Amino acid sequence: MTRPRSELVSTEVTPYYHCISRCVRRAYLYGIDSHTGQDFRHRKQWIQERLLQLQAVFTVNLCAYAIMDNHYHLVIHIDTKTAHQLSEQEVALRWH
Repeated sequence: MTRPRSELVSTEVTPYYHCISRCVRRAYLYGIDSHTGQDFRHRKQWIQERLLQLQAVFTVNLCAYAIMDNHYHLVIHIDTKTAHQLSEQEVALRWH
């Protein structure tokens, strides 16, 4: 049974989280696909750039990351202090 995020994430307990995401159906995120021989190494730069963009929009700090062939790991810090200090205008500007 799934649980709501409000039960999984508690910044009072810890603001640091290890997040993992993987590709399905043997899809390759990065590297050379051993089944098709396709080279996906160019995607690593895309992923790194996207992580920096997301860090600028959300009030999280990327502490560490690892991009593997079919999955990635992120260690993030949720910056609640900054989040609470943002004005409504600053929040809107981050999204545009």
